[in-house]
Amino acid sequence: MSGSNVYVAVARTFGRPDAPGAVGLFSRPTDGGDWRHVIQDVEALSILVHPADPDIVYAGTTEGVWRSTDRGASFQPAASPDGRRQIWSLLASGADPDRLYAGASPIGVYRSDDRGESWRLLPDPGIAERCAGPFKPRVMRLTQHPERPDEIYAAMEIAGAMRTVDGGETWQDLSDHLVELSALPHLSSRIVQDVSDAEGMLDGHAITISPADPDAPIIALRTGLFRTRDGGTTWQDMEIGRFSPTTYARDVRVSPHDPKTLYAALSVAAASHDGGVYRSQDAGETWSRFDKVQVHGTIMSVGLHTGDPDQVYVAARYEGEVFGTRDGGATWDAISLPGPVQDIYAVAAG
Repeated sequence: MSGSNVYVAVARTFGRPDAPGAVGLFSRPTDGGDWRHVIQDVEALSILVHPADPDIVYAGTTEGVWRSTDRGASFQPAASPDGRRQIWSLLASGADPDRLYAGASPIGVYRSDDRGESWRLLPDPGIAERCAGPFKPRVMRLTQHPERPDEIYAAMEIAGAMRTVDGGETWQDLSDHLVELSALPHLSSRIVQDVSDAEGMLDGHAITISPADPDAPIIALRTGLFRTRDGGTTWQDMEIGRFSPTTYARDVRVSPHDPKTLYAALSVAAASHDGGVYRSQDAGETWSRFDKVQVHGTIMSVGLHTGDPDQVYVAARYEGEVFGTRDGGATWDAISLPGPVQDIYAVAAG
């Protein structure tokens, strides 16, 4: 699609604090050309191309939300009560194009009612710390019920999941059953602390809802993909290992063009050198390998073009690795960032 861009967010990581390389936000035309380093001095963690207006692009950074109104050519910090807070996730409301949400670390959620020009911090979700780690828990992904816009679910790194039914004014912790499931030997995991074997089941990276199955949110955890059909009271293992040899789930997304089509980024671990993108065309019941590339780092993000269903982008953690298809997965191009760069966290296109 002419005039559209692919965007990549790059930040430092506690796992490689002394590694050299650039951080920030990179942009490149989807039909070819050079990468532009459009945010240079601030780490970028998340990206959102506004689904109704691709001229507006948002970057979640280590210094709050940054906003572009010229299709990513330039970005400015948005007005925020505490602009230095890390923003790990961004969501545009499907019911109101002026309303957006941003998920933060430490755990918190912001809301904007003016397309991201200004933001206010919503009341503290009050999520108890279940698992200590080398970083504060993060709201890694937000997703909205397609029929009830005030019902929003959040996936949180080393903190599980939570839900609001009043647009973010109050939140319910959805992690009790995730902790119960961690008693199963194959779901017990601890890496960053030595207290709880529930760490892996609380290690939430992404969450999504298919309009084809609107009451069944799917969360991506260190231990795989899990689904709830009762608002998060209980979670069921989708047993993604039946379809993929790697099960560390970093991303899961629903196609904006086909509600039954989902994509999942599956790798070996947080720090690994292999993985793949898997696609489901039946709302998550079955999956098959979608990409045709060999990554050399954990796949951190899948970018689905907001206007073109044939364009899908894959970003791996190390070496600035980015791959893209413009023909629905038939062929792939390597479009890596100019190096050296730090670790990729997100990719988006539109």
